[in-house]
Amino acid sequence: MKCSSNSFRRKLLVSVVSISLPVMALAESNNDDLQTQIDALQNQVTALNSEVQQAAEWKNPNTLIHMAGYADVGFVSPEKGNDSFAVGTFSPIFHFQYRDVVMLESELEFEIGEDGETEVNLEYLTIDWFVSDFATILAGKFLSPVGQFRQNLHPSWVNKLPSAPPGFGHDGAAPISDLGLQVRGGFPIGGIRTNYAVYVSNGPELNSETEDETEFELEGVRAEAFGADRDGDKTFGGRFAVLPVSSIEIGLSFATGKAAVTELENGLEPPTAGLESGFIGSETARDYDVTGADFVWFTGNLSFRGEYVKTKIGEATTGVSAGEAATWESIYTQLAYRLPGTKWEGVIRYGDFDSPHNSQDVTQTMLGINYLVSNNFIAKLGYEINDGVTGSPVDDDRTLLQLAYGF
Repeated sequence: MKCSSNSFRRKLLVSVVSISLPVMALAESNNDDLQTQIDALQNQVTALNSEVQQAAEWKNPNTLIHMAGYADVGFVSPEKGNDSFAVGTFSPIFHFQYRDVVMLESELEFEIGEDGETEVNLEYLTIDWFVSDFATILAGKFLSPVGQFRQNLHPSWVNKLPSAPPGFGHDGAAPISDLGLQVRGGFPIGGIRTNYAVYVSNGPELNSETEDETEFELEGVRAEAFGADRDGDKTFGGRFAVLPVSSIEIGLSFATGKAAVTELENGLEPPTAGLESGFIGSETARDYDVTGADFVWFTGNLSFRGEYVKTKIGEATTGVSAGEAATWESIYTQLAYRLPGTKWEGVIRYGDFDSPHNSQDVTQTMLGINYLVSNNFIAKLGYEINDGVTGSPVDDDRTLLQLAYGF
């Protein structure tokens, strides 16, 4: 009986092992399949997490790229001259910003000249370093911070009239641009907001007009961001403004430095030392001083603004262009009112420009009617009433039409 019992146990053990081996093999196979499925799911989760991170990076990128700008086309009808259609400017503006640390900004200007040639200019290009909430450092070519018009109002879709105030263009009283270093920002004084800009830049240059082979006179001031400082003296300037209430801003501006005659307006070459191919290589630097004041007031549909700027060039006792001091001075005020509940706006501007040359002096009244198609698209009709020296170009009244679009 004992042998029979042992034999039974051996048979039972063999049967259990025989049954267990396929089950274990099947379990191992199932475990492998399960691990494969887990690995596949893990890969899918990893890929999904990567996509989510990329989506978050797109919403909160380290680098922001933005393009804006403006363009305008128009029609000019002078009182004594030919009517002309014109493409004013196409000015794309580019911004490339890295976080809240630094930004590159630049504006190009494309124009079509009277001869049909396309002219391209770099209106400004700066690298802006956001140092703090109260200060930004700009390096490069920037629009002059003297006054309001040049740095804030000159884009055609912002300017409420089809032309700039007299004296706020080339060879006028107001500086155009500078090349150097600027610090700008704002800070509160008590409960009053303020903003400021201070800068150092290459100095401006002076045009000298040749009347004959021996007589010279100053033609104009070219304060337009030269890439070299030919007289060796830097210009310092800035603007400080207060906002006693949110609807009023009052600003004071200044600039001081040196400026020298570097070219002759008509290119004559008198036999004078230091003169070569219309370029004067060594000329006595004159004092260069600019003062200005501006204000703006907004209330409802009405805006009222004004600006004054004066540029004075000191006398020179030696050199090719030796002569007395010269002054360019300009002032304007502007009132605009939008009819409530409509897209129509009326504008009136009064301006006066005085220079060393009577032929350039002008007193101007300009009337305008605007239709605001949208916030960034404006149709303008303006009429200039100009009072200058009889027979001079600045004495002609003009009718101007303009379509201006900001994007």
